[in-house]
Amino acid sequence: MDLTAAVIGGTGLVGSQLLELLLDDQRSAMVVSFGRRKTGLSSPKLHELIVDFDDPESWKNAVQGDVAFSALGTTLKQAGSTEAQRKVDYDYQLEFAKAAGNHGVKRYALCSSASANPSSPMPYSRMKGELDRDVQALGFERVRIVRPSLLAGDREKARTGEKIGSALLGAVNAVGLLQKYREIPGEVVARAMIESTFDPTPGVKIYTLDEVFDAAGRT
Repeated sequence: MDLTAAVIGGTGLVGSQLLELLLDDQRSAMVVSFGRRKTGLSSPKLHELIVDFDDPESWKNAVQGDVAFSALGTTLKQAGSTEAQRKVDYDYQLEFAKAAGNHGVKRYALCSSASANPSSPMPYSRMKGELDRDVQALGFERVRIVRPSLLAGDREKARTGEKIGSALLGAVNAVGLLQKYREIPGEVVARAMIESTFDPTPGVKIYTLDEVFDAAGRT
């Protein structure tokens, strides 16, 4: 198919898997990664742009292609404040989505959260829900939003809370409870994001946890 894909968040757990899968996918001819640092990957398909997300005027014209993927995200601890986290989890991603829409990208896939809700009293859930809502309003031919629960996989920076949550969910799910909240490998989320964009159904599709597994072809 010789698709060109634009990716933001390529150094994170889901984003790094997303890049690797896209680079191995025969349907993609070029993958353009937008990030604050190098991904460490090497491929003739890969074009890396080191950008300052606080200066969208310097990079927004490069957000072009057939499909765009957003897997950017941070934690409150890493960001240092709710305001700083919102800048990464909402502002940067919305600017990327707007740039993609303005330059004719037809398909957009976003890694969100199972808790996303624009009316939530929790800042993280609220900003995720607001981003989901606002991306849908940009007029893409296809919007695919995946909402995984706790992510499993190797991270550059371990998240203590997620380690504890993973252990607790593992213990609970061992006795068959809370399957709808079971942890999901980052690779499965990335594969679901890719495959969802090939669903020809126009408009918006939001994938809950079980649907993310289904879209990826994994259980």
